[in-house]
Amino acid sequence: MKKTNPTTKLIMIFFASGIDSVIILSADKKYLILLLACLFQFQVIHAQQLDPSAQQSGSATQFPSADAFSNTPLTYTIIDAPNNTFCYDIYAEGRLMIHQSSMPGLPGNEGFKTKDDAMKVAEMVMYKIRKGEMPPTVSIDEMKQLGVIPIR
Repeated sequence: MKKTNPTTKLIMIFFASGIDSVIILSADKKYLILLLACLFQFQVIHAQQLDPSAQQSGSATQFPSADAFSNTPLTYTIIDAPNNTFCYDIYAEGRLMIHQSSMPGLPGNEGFKTKDDAMKVAEMVMYKIRKGEMPPTVSIDEMKQLGVIPIR
């Protein structure tokens, strides 16, 4: 009986109804392991490398420094929100800085029940911006303290 080459045992290529197929037939597992190790090494060597400049810039949002808006004129306007509710836009030197189209920190699209409630929160946000809090987050507890949402 003629002894076959281990490589021949390892890979047998045949054509079945016009489709190329590769079948790995191996009685000798060390050749299969060697093949898989080579394929893995090839993947590692040719893996996509990140550009060092892209790593430094990152995709995280960069907020202005704490004192960037301390002397900037800030204004707000009350805007309409769904279901006859109200929200606010905040402007820094006349340019739109924050468009708050729903109550912050709460699910849904509705705004505040009254214009006065929206004004209270807009003024608090402007106060936080002037003090250097960026982003100027508004918690549910803060809105309860302002009386714009019910205390439960």
